[in-house]
Amino acid sequence: NIRRIAELGRLFVDAGLIVITAFISPFRADRALARGIIGEDSFIEVFIDTPLAECERRDPKGLYGKARAGLIKNFTGIDSVYEPPLNPEIRVGTLEQSLPEVVSQILAYLDKRSSVS
Repeated sequence: NIRRIAELGRLFVDAGLIVITAFISPFRADRALARGIIGEDSFIEVFIDTPLAECERRDPKGLYGKARAGLIKNFTGIDSVYEPPLNPEIRVGTLEQSLPEVVSQILAYLDKRSSVS
């Protein structure tokens, strides 16, 4: 799934568009594959760093509870591993930062990056 998303994203990037995607991508190898497909110069990894307990607290559909009850198998963070990024370009700390702070952080990164290019 991540490979298909990356291939589609690359098509849009090649057309000169800015592409933002949000996907559960628990494995470093899959994220590295996406980076390779899209290209080092165009890929920006944003790590939404939220503790598991907070994800469970915020869960509007009750999926974590179902996973803990064994009703959903291979659920990331419960019975399937999550490999956090080692060197994301941007780390968003959802417990420490407000939405306006996160937006400012991402825009500042993009501004800095575009002035370097």
